Amino acid sequence: MKTIHDSALDEKFICSKPAFNGRLLHVHVDTVQLPNGNTATREMADHQGAIAVVPILPDGHIIFVKQYRHPMGTVMYEIPAGKIDPGEEPDQCAVRELSEETGYEAEQWEYLCAIATTPGFTNEVIHLYAAYGLHSHKQHTDPDEFIAVEAVPRSKVVEMIEDGTLFDGKTLAALGVLSIKGKL
Repeated sequence: MKTIHDSALDEKFICSKPAFNGRLLHVHVDTVQLPNGNTATREMADHQGAIAVVPILPDGHIIFVKQYRHPMGTVMYEIPAGKIDPGEEPDQCAVRELSEETGYEAEQWEYLCAIATTPGFTNEVIHLYAAYGLHSHKQHTDPDEFIAVEAVPRSKVVEMIEDGTLFDGKTLAALGVLSIKGKL
């Protein structure tokens, strides 16, 4: 991730007031000075960061996880993902989450890029990976996770995007990067 500054656009931090502290999110309201000298408030949710992995089987099938997402009110197809634990590096988190959510381990890893999920209100960054040379073992999800694993042929992925079955942002971003690189 590259940080860019532009004096005609940068906002200057003045102060912050906490609004909510939860298990996943910490929300605060910041006061900033705008480039024209006026002040404004910015509601912001702090997030410790996350990873997401495109697991690709030797036959080209992509491993997806399916789980119910309460905010969306539906079961969603996604690539395996999870939040980075304190003190954990993104690479370590990727290995852990792939194993926990899918029951797969990978021989080869490729870092794709980092994405800002919704920079208008959160500082969450998700590091995207591809995993190859997969070996199956036992899925071991967290006690509050109910996840189904499904291997989907590449030919069906585009259909799933077009018909609205697959609409998760991190998944679409990772698949797009792999496609641009000619690896999908």
